[in-house]
Amino acid sequence: MTVFFIGAGPGDPELVTVKAQRVIGECPVCLYAGSLVPAEVVANAPQGARVMDTASMTLDDTHAEILAAHKLGQNVARVHSGDPSLYGAIAEQIRRLKADGIDYQIIPGVPAYAAAAAALGQELTIPEIAQSIVLTRVSMKSTSMPEHETLENFARTRATLAIHLGIRNLREIERVLTPHYGADCPVVVAYRVGWPDQMFLRGTLADIHAKVRAEKITRTALILVGPALAEGHDFKDSALYDPAKPHVLRPKVVEK
Repeated sequence: MTVFFIGAGPGDPELVTVKAQRVIGECPVCLYAGSLVPAEVVANAPQGARVMDTASMTLDDTHAEILAAHKLGQNVARVHSGDPSLYGAIAEQIRRLKADGIDYQIIPGVPAYAAAAAALGQELTIPEIAQSIVLTRVSMKSTSMPEHETLENFARTRATLAIHLGIRNLREIERVLTPHYGADCPVVVAYRVGWPDQMFLRGTLADIHAKVRAEKITRTALILVGPALAEGHDFKDSALYDPAKPHVLRPKVVEK
């Protein structure tokens, strides 16, 4: 018996890996986070499968279902949004599985920041402008941040920031980031990426809060910040395809 932690991607049922679809279609038990994972993602569960939305369940509740399946020798598809390794709350589940001697596997999924960049039609790492992406979140009542992982520390890098679970703290994010990025730094708020009602708000650190407030967005949004998000750039081409810069697969310099 195996528990499969499956990344369902940001919401689009077509952004699920072939392996994930196959495993969901084979497991007699399917637990999915219905608040973030559309029912269409688990629609190919076997006929007669036990399919449960875990949005209202506790960790004890979900683990009890897994233990029941374990006694019957049934594999379990545990379907999470995005990629399970990022804010997937799987670490505490894995700890319990290990304590009970239950095998598990992780099937990765498309993270929201990648789906957002694709929908925006742009790269997040622009030559000589931004070559790093920081995936982070802000402190909330439920879970605090480690003291060294502050937004201000990350802001000093001027890297592209992908801020999760922070839409209600947008004013504070603006206050902390503006001294490092400037008030005119591009910001994109990606709301419900991959869902039919997805929305992208473009703005700057100076005006994005007003735009978000006008649309009444209070949850399920990713905040992207950084110079790489500008819609037009005067930047150098990557060296990867530069004919004057050979590499191991193209050892000869190409004369222009």
